[in-house]
Order: sequence, then C-alpha cells, then structure tokens
Amino acid sequence: MQEKVDQTVITDMRAVYAIGEMSRRTGVNIETIRSYERISLMPEPDRTEGGNRQYDQDQFKRLTFIKKGRDLGFSIDEIRALLEMADGQAFTCGEVRDLTQDHLANVQAKIADLLKLETALKGMIAECSKGDVPECPIIDMLFSPT
Repeated sequence: MQEKVDQTVITDMRAVYAIGEMSRRTGVNIETIRSYERISLMPEPDRTEGGNRQYDQDQFKRLTFIKKGRDLGFSIDEIRALLEMADGQAFTCGEVRDLTQDHLANVQAKIADLLKLETALKGMIAECSKGDVPECPIIDMLFSPT
C-alpha cells in the first residue's frame, strides 16, 4: 500500500521523504544534504526506480541532529564524533559533556576575539572627523604596520 502526502510517501506505515521534503522539513539546503552524503555524515538513501532519493525517518532524525549541531556552531568533525558516539552507543554522558565543554571554550574564545575587534573598530571610528578632506585616520590605521 502506497499513499502520497505532499512529497512524503507512506509505504507500509513508514514515511519516506523526497530530498525536497527533507530540505523543507529540516531547513537544510538540498545541496548541503547531498554534501553530507558525499562526506558520509548522512548515509546514502534508497532510490526510486527513477533515481530519486528516498529518506526514511531515521535519516530525517539524523539530518535534524546535524542541523541542530551546526546551528550550535559544532564543526563537521565534532558532529561526526557525536554521531559516532550515538551510532555505536559507545559513549557516556560525561564524554559528550566534555566534547560540548571544549566547544563552549572555543565559542567563548571567539566571543572574546569579537569583543576586541569591536573595541578596535569603535576606536577607529572615534578617530574619524567625518571631514570632507582626503585624509582619513581609518585608512591611515589600516596602512599602519602597528
């Protein structure tokens, strides 16, 4: 028995999604989904006789996991590590916490760098007289070796 709802096909009570539907439901670009397949972050989906991808519920959940991880700033390698832990059920909550703590430390370092950048840019803007002359302290600072 096969029933089509939107781009989701229900086969024997299992939902199967076309790539466009996966993209729409997860917010992940179609080309990004294909890229995740090429780098083996996502498993290759089954295909119809016409060659169209068909994703099952497990693949939908995996893509959702990847999307949420990327939204939190995890790198592809960090997501791969988390997925390997989850796939093999060979992890402790402490190991996941440690990986997440390392990621948080990286995020905090980036925030600190951005705050320094903000201070530097504000300083440059404060030096500008907004005049109509060709001399510009911002340009001068950018050319300065210090």
